[in-house]
Amino acid sequence: MNMITRMDAIGPVSYLFVGAVSAIVGLLPWLVTGMRLPVQNLWAVDVSAAEMPLTLLPFSQYTITLLVAVMVTGSAIAGGLARATRSRQPRFELVALVVGVQIVQVGATVQTAVTVATGLVDSTAANVYLYGLTAGTIAANLVGLLVLLLVARAPAPGAVIAVSLAAVAMGPWLAGLIARPFTFTATETAMALLSAARWVPAVIVGLAVARCGLTTIGRVAAAVVGFLALWIGPAVFTAVSAATGSRVLAARPAEMVDYGAQVFVNALGVQGGSASLLIPAVGVMVLGLIVGRGVRRRRLEQVSAA
Repeated sequence: MNMITRMDAIGPVSYLFVGAVSAIVGLLPWLVTGMRLPVQNLWAVDVSAAEMPLTLLPFSQYTITLLVAVMVTGSAIAGGLARATRSRQPRFELVALVVGVQIVQVGATVQTAVTVATGLVDSTAANVYLYGLTAGTIAANLVGLLVLLLVARAPAPGAVIAVSLAAVAMGPWLAGLIARPFTFTATETAMALLSAARWVPAVIVGLAVARCGLTTIGRVAAAVVGFLALWIGPAVFTAVSAATGSRVLAARPAEMVDYGAQVFVNALGVQGGSASLLIPAVGVMVLGLIVGRGVRRRRLEQVSAA
């Protein structure tokens, strides 16, 4: 009886570990930079970039999209692993997986927020800055949690929507991994990789829709939502990065919002880059549907021949 109990306990413990590792993989674009906190405009004392403290998250108005990306991507990886192994999962495995992810992500948020709080100047602007970044990180964590649960357990249409959201986050995640924020050297190889990485979200969405299929109204609706996420999500990231990354607009919130709205509208167009992602996504979907139909037909022929 004790042996059975110990064997049952191995499952949840292993999924706890898998969740933690998934979250750490999500943090890779920041970890590979050396984790040195970016120089802060509201820091209490003048220090060089090399003297800034180490943090587990890149708290800065210039890396908001990366903050969202590392949170959502880590959770999406955990959700994908849970879905891939759900037929062999022991009891409470999903709870253990979620706990593993949250231990890393909540711990990273707390460590970073406390470190930044101790170094910022004592002012209203600094408090707004810190609270804003912390709240945004918590919101990204919650979005990631939703993505994890949908990818792990939702029926195919829900999983497609979740994968599409994760694919949007994968764009800045890959860009961060290649470009290494604040330490990037624009080599020919790096620029080529960045150019290629831009199309990865489109490929992911196309494959997800093809895997789900378009056989029911719910699946068609999920495909539409997935393509909308692929179109709108990168435009939102572009607008947020442009607006929050401007020191000139930092003291003028209304103008910042107005500028962000303008960038968002422009980014939705083909020239802005967001709409152009739909073309390869649809192409991958069509190709995937054709290949899937061929595979199913061959299987039926083999079964009939047997």
